Amino acid sequence: MELEKEKEKILREIKEAKNLKELEESFKEVQNKIKTFTQKLKKISLPQRKKLGKEINELKEKLEKEYLVKKEILKEKERKKEEFFDITIPPKKIEIGSLHPITLVKNKVEEVFQSLGFEIVLGPEIEDEWHNFDALNIPSDHPARDILSLGKTFYLENKKLMRTQTSSVQIRYMEKHNPPLKIVVPGKVFRKDAIDATHEIEFWQTEGLMVDKGISVANFKEIMEEFLRKFFEKEMKIRLRPSYFPFTEPSFEVDISCVICGGSGCQTCKNTGWIEAGGAGMVHPQVFRNCKIDPKEWQGFAFGMGLTRLAMLKYKIPDIRYFNSGDLRFLKQF
Repeated sequence: MELEKEKEKILREIKEAKNLKELEESFKEVQNKIKTFTQKLKKISLPQRKKLGKEINELKEKLEKEYLVKKEILKEKERKKEEFFDITIPPKKIEIGSLHPITLVKNKVEEVFQSLGFEIVLGPEIEDEWHNFDALNIPSDHPARDILSLGKTFYLENKKLMRTQTSSVQIRYMEKHNPPLKIVVPGKVFRKDAIDATHEIEFWQTEGLMVDKGISVANFKEIMEEFLRKFFEKEMKIRLRPSYFPFTEPSFEVDISCVICGGSGCQTCKNTGWIEAGGAGMVHPQVFRNCKIDPKEWQGFAFGMGLTRLAMLKYKIPDIRYFNSGDLRFLKQF
């Protein structure tokens, strides 16, 4: 009979399927064939119908069992194929990131000052006028406090502002701690400057403060020379030039020997052999009084350097705008 002829062929198609897709296609095809045989039952005599109907049902049951068995076999085969891992194949190179040059410099500055006994202290970037100006002896008519466009301060609501210097953290620290003190304050500051190769509205600073009995400029000079030697990993000279800052007295600018020419004179240092590195001075007595510290008993120095400036000098970066550019060609160098 025709069913007998097709039976072996139908079962063979199921068994010979090489993957799940072929199996599903074969199973649908044989189901359609069986449906065709079922439809023929109406056209034959009752005795033949019973016999053929029984054979069709037996074939359907056998096909379903064969289908389920084959399906599990193919599933297991594909699972093993997916899990196979050839350890002899070279791995794909995973590209990892690197630290931003500012972060590298910040980490190095912290490491050096900690080795000199300084504590690393952080503070808020949103400040009030007391900690950012008043307590630092900066008068109300100082240009930096001009709320109009000529001022360099970003004012916010509720008499808050974006800090213009990390010196505000020194005030916060002295308000809560008694001398002796040795702290360094790295952090981001904000000023309304015209952006060019050497100016940004957002950059990084580090402030230092040392308060004890009998502290002098000589202590500052020794610590600064030691810091520069360890930071640049070579001998560095410094010079102090008289200057003015409201929160220190006396005040001075700190110059370092040019890292490019070593002091012989070049384009970077404008043939002077010196590069400006920051400002410093002995803490003003009024600043001590604002923090409830007796200036007759305690003395100290404070200094400020640009972390961004140090990064430019250490890595010979000519334009400050590179740091915030997000340009991967620049960042991948570090």
